Amino acid sequence: MTATHEVTNQPPPLTGHDVAEDPVLLEGVRREGAAWHLDELHRLGRRAGSEEVQRWADQANRHEPELRTHDRYGNRIDEVDFHPAYHSLMDVAIGAGLGGTPWADERPGAHVARAAGFMVWSSAESGHGCPVSMTYAVVPALRRAPELAAVYEPLLTSRVYDPGLRAPASKRGLLAGMGMTEKQGGTDVRSNTTSAVESADGSWRLRGHKWFTSAPMNDVFLVLAQAPGGLSCFLVPRVLPDGSRNTFRIQRLKDKLGNRSNASSEPEFDDTVAWLVGVEGQGVRTIIDMVTMTRLDCVLGSASGTRAALAQAAHHVRYRSVFGAKLIDQPLMRNVIADLALESEAATTLALRLAGAADRAHRGDAGEWAFLRLATAVGKYWVCKRQPAAVAEALECLGGNGYVEDSGLPRLYREAPLNGIWEGSGNVNALDVLRALAREPESLAAFRAEVAAADDARVSAAWRSIESDLANPADAQLRARRLVERLALTLQASLLVRHAPAAVSDAFCASRLAGDQGFSFGTLPASTDIGGLLTRLPAGL
Repeated sequence: MTATHEVTNQPPPLTGHDVAEDPVLLEGVRREGAAWHLDELHRLGRRAGSEEVQRWADQANRHEPELRTHDRYGNRIDEVDFHPAYHSLMDVAIGAGLGGTPWADERPGAHVARAAGFMVWSSAESGHGCPVSMTYAVVPALRRAPELAAVYEPLLTSRVYDPGLRAPASKRGLLAGMGMTEKQGGTDVRSNTTSAVESADGSWRLRGHKWFTSAPMNDVFLVLAQAPGGLSCFLVPRVLPDGSRNTFRIQRLKDKLGNRSNASSEPEFDDTVAWLVGVEGQGVRTIIDMVTMTRLDCVLGSASGTRAALAQAAHHVRYRSVFGAKLIDQPLMRNVIADLALESEAATTLALRLAGAADRAHRGDAGEWAFLRLATAVGKYWVCKRQPAAVAEALECLGGNGYVEDSGLPRLYREAPLNGIWEGSGNVNALDVLRALAREPESLAAFRAEVAAADDARVSAAWRSIESDLANPADAQLRARRLVERLALTLQASLLVRHAPAAVSDAFCASRLAGDQGFSFGTLPASTDIGGLLTRLPAGL
């Protein structure tokens, strides 16, 4: 190679590291009751940071799923083909217990262990996390039909990835999905037109369409349809118990901004066999059990994406020199990285707190149920809103190097808006917060108690301001986004005051609660302990 092409002042590839080696993540796992999982988490972290898995992630996104509606003879098959790298990612995820496994694990902290694993593994590639997440989330909703749960739950909680359309009972593990939205309604699922008619044998027949149904090669789906008694929830298998194909006509796959490794489809139902889940006419109440858990995964996924972008930026500036000094040693870049680290720590701490609440709530803790009801919607709104801005800032830290596909950051950037849309956009979650405040006062009481657990004047002042707003319901919807933002920031501040070093909590309260922060990252006040924040960067880089 000639001297004109000598490569200098470039960082080494970010490979061969333990993604789980992060003080914020590890402290949260211990605090929320899953210290027993740390050895397995580190094994998964080393796998996620390997060159092989990074290659899988790139291949699964470059070689997108392909729809085959018919076989060579003209028979309708409605199958989607994936690159082998996608199957490799799925095999590790399910094998690590990131699907429905926690529901079959009696150990306290099982859902926290799964949440931490989901964050670590999805930092490598997030698209395949969609079917993994839905498989995890379907179990509590399916339990509203005990006879169906008895058949399907043991396979949904399996650690075996067994792809392909076959009779469910013949498989070693199952994956689940959901079909809610339609063309004419979107979020307004009560305007759905898919119809359901009961058959003499107790099953139902569906006819209609869905506008977004991801992972169509999954084995079973929860679907909303209009029954005589109103909107109801149904279980729809791709393959019936006798081995015959159920009618599930995939019209096309979505051409999406990101999430390219994951197939999102438009299925049509025509005399499609289904079974009722829950009470007829209470479909939303039934499927909301699934939605609550997928919203938790939206928070986990966005916290993971923010953390992955931070890791890329921090790695780059540790090696890159500009104007005679390493970027990490230059004051302005230190401010940017410290601010991103602060954002990531707040997101991760909140995400794991929600996972801990979910674990304890499903073990019978009524107070944690009440907290989870409000805090999940608040966290879903805010953490997902912050991810795109954080990823964009991290990308800018690499300059032009971050704008090319080889860096991995363009894929992170395309993924960043997804969780803010999936399972309810920002407006939907903000309105859900208002609904919880109006109808479930116990959720506000639990949220208030959580915030008050921090004996801190700054947090107390922020909460008093929120209480003042809550006492004035006029124009509540108009002001909903600002209210939810303040709820999220105050909750994060309370958590950091209690669980993070003073350098972190002081910086967060000064910049987020007191408002001493500019529009962009890297505007922390001069009084900030930047060095203290930088000690919280992932250590496994």
